[in-house]
Amino acid sequence: MRAHEAGALHADLGSNGPSWLRTPDDVNALVPILWPETVIRGQHGSLVVGGVDVRRIAAEHGTPAYVFDEADFRARCKAFKEAFGGAEVYYAGKAFIATAIVRILAEEGLSLDVCTGGELAVALRGGMPPERIGLHGNNKSVGELEAAVEHGVGRIIVDSLDEIDRLTQIAIRTGKRPKVMVRVTVGVEAHTHEFIATAHEDQKFGFSLAGGAAAEAVDKILADDVLELRGLHSHIGSQIFDASGFEVAARRLLSLQARVSEVHGRELPEMDLGGGFGIAYTTQDEPADPRDLAGDMLRIVKQECAALHLSVPHLSVEPGRAIVGPAMFTLYEVGTVKDVDGIRTYVSVDGGMSDNIRPALYDAAYSATLAGRASSEPPILARVVGKHCESGDIVVKDEFLPADVKAGDLLAVPGTGAYCRSMASNYNHVPRPPVVAVVDGESRVIVRRETVDDLLRLDVG
Repeated sequence: MRAHEAGALHADLGSNGPSWLRTPDDVNALVPILWPETVIRGQHGSLVVGGVDVRRIAAEHGTPAYVFDEADFRARCKAFKEAFGGAEVYYAGKAFIATAIVRILAEEGLSLDVCTGGELAVALRGGMPPERIGLHGNNKSVGELEAAVEHGVGRIIVDSLDEIDRLTQIAIRTGKRPKVMVRVTVGVEAHTHEFIATAHEDQKFGFSLAGGAAAEAVDKILADDVLELRGLHSHIGSQIFDASGFEVAARRLLSLQARVSEVHGRELPEMDLGGGFGIAYTTQDEPADPRDLAGDMLRIVKQECAALHLSVPHLSVEPGRAIVGPAMFTLYEVGTVKDVDGIRTYVSVDGGMSDNIRPALYDAAYSATLAGRASSEPPILARVVGKHCESGDIVVKDEFLPADVKAGDLLAVPGTGAYCRSMASNYNHVPRPPVVAVVDGESRVIVRRETVDDLLRLDVG
């Protein structure tokens, strides 16, 4: 059995479903924490989002489709911006990026992290000021680094000595002084709360703190004096529901900060504690309020700085999933319903692992509801599966749906804003779905549906 990115909570617990899953009193009821804030059941029983009935969305845009609640997304941007006050909030573009998303982020005053030249191109096209863009990545190409320097990206998070050398040569050649942060592997694995100094440093990201590589990287940058070192960066994981892991990470980062002050006689002005803030995929997930996270994290940094006699650095964080994840759901149409010898009911939809690889990749758990109507039938335990030629093509492992679910019904899966469209594929030559934004009773396509012609256009024979 594969380990899930958020721990054993999401492991496969057999055909009867996980022990925590309870038969609902009302199979039509929505659990608010799972859905964008504007989603309700309309008077005819169908879901309405942003004032738009999902039946209308399906009729106008087809299925499957990612449905994006713009008002919910903006509200989450504001919540993080306000909660973290003077700290910088960098939206993690890897969760989901599109030009329309970048424009909203810029309007809401957030900054943006990108990981590749492609994401950087979208960020610039969407109008994000370059000085508010950060570039991540463990193996940035020379071309990507050159593009970042050329456009004046606000910070580059360096991840290896090779990259420092490459970037230094680019800086000398162009006569520019890029701003950088050193990504530090602090030995914190937040999913299981095992705060062991070396146990989780066996990974491709960052410079080991315990092994001395992080200090070596800092020493090299300061000795060469070509790049402008702004501070230290860490990222401890994903689906994090409290600040305890950040407390350990901050303490370890600041110990290196203190060493820099002692050895080099200077204090680094910035520090980034990363992202990974969790969201609710099922009723078992209890995400923290941004205000609570911010209060705990800011308090931790101030206390540690006081203990080490350091000035408090300008803090930044990188929420991605926590902003876009709950703001989107995927709308499917049911194609077949199959009861297998009384063992399980399979509800097959017109998408699957090509639009959401996370259940197959991570054993990730999701929820679902009948979206196009309400039902008075009793609930049955079902498994929602996709149309792909893989037995592991599972969208929702276990969910209660009404007993009369049938072909032609609309089904909605919440919490699909993060990493679903970003990691989507053309497996089985299935075109990727559109992203349909809804707000104030109107819908518009912000990423269009791929077509078979799109697929064939790349096949040059």
